[in-house]
Amino acid sequence: MEQAHLDKFKIWFDDYVAGFYGDDETINANIKLKEDHSHRTCKEILYLVSELGLDENQKLISQTIALLHDVGRFEQFVKYRMYSDAKSVDHCRLGLEVLEKNRVLDEIELEEKQLIQKAIEYHGRKELPPDLNDRYLLFSKLIRDADKLDAFHVVMTYYRQYRDNPVNFKLGIELPDEPGYSEHVVNELLSGRCVDNRQLRILNDLKLSLLGWVYDVNFEPTLKRIKECGYLEELLGFLPADGNIGLVREKILGYVDFKLASEGK
Repeated sequence: MEQAHLDKFKIWFDDYVAGFYGDDETINANIKLKEDHSHRTCKEILYLVSELGLDENQKLISQTIALLHDVGRFEQFVKYRMYSDAKSVDHCRLGLEVLEKNRVLDEIELEEKQLIQKAIEYHGRKELPPDLNDRYLLFSKLIRDADKLDAFHVVMTYYRQYRDNPVNFKLGIELPDEPGYSEHVVNELLSGRCVDNRQLRILNDLKLSLLGWVYDVNFEPTLKRIKECGYLEELLGFLPADGNIGLVREKILGYVDFKLASEGK
């Protein structure tokens, strides 16, 4: 794969996304959200590629995956006005259909095309398939970590805006904003497990589930960046200040510190 291929993908992506903007302010806000997320995920994956010492070809493939990983989100939101795959459509598979329909990846080698497709297909799954070969596994892990890094940035901005001006908030709130949280979500986190999105009942459950993303981080530089940016502490600040949340704080922050100390040895 060459830089010229990536340059063409960037032009196609920007042109494709531009076609979704119109007169609906809510749609425009959500399209902008995912457009910006895609470009920032490219920067996050470059950070990981650099930290991990990968080569130039791996760098180009990684950036392509990051640019296109959420290409299904645009059609998903315009059609269903939500990002919930469970309630609408699998955005990963929809993205692959969009890429195939537009023949976006046809000019690169078949092996590289398949690497990109598989990484896009798997980036939204709760867990990666256990039988992936080393190359597929590397790129799948890279996009999952890069996606999380920018998703933390997105949700922090999202929750700040909603807290400060809920009346004029243009982005979707897909779960009821009610007091409290679900006990089973807390129990999953305290047991060291990621939370299944199907278990989420209210907005605070979603906030809690985001803390559990640290259990699914693949690379030490990812955890390091999450800690340095203060995402976990800020997210905890959006939750009720009670004993259970205190236990979650201790568990999550302790886990990150332990993993970083272990990796640093």
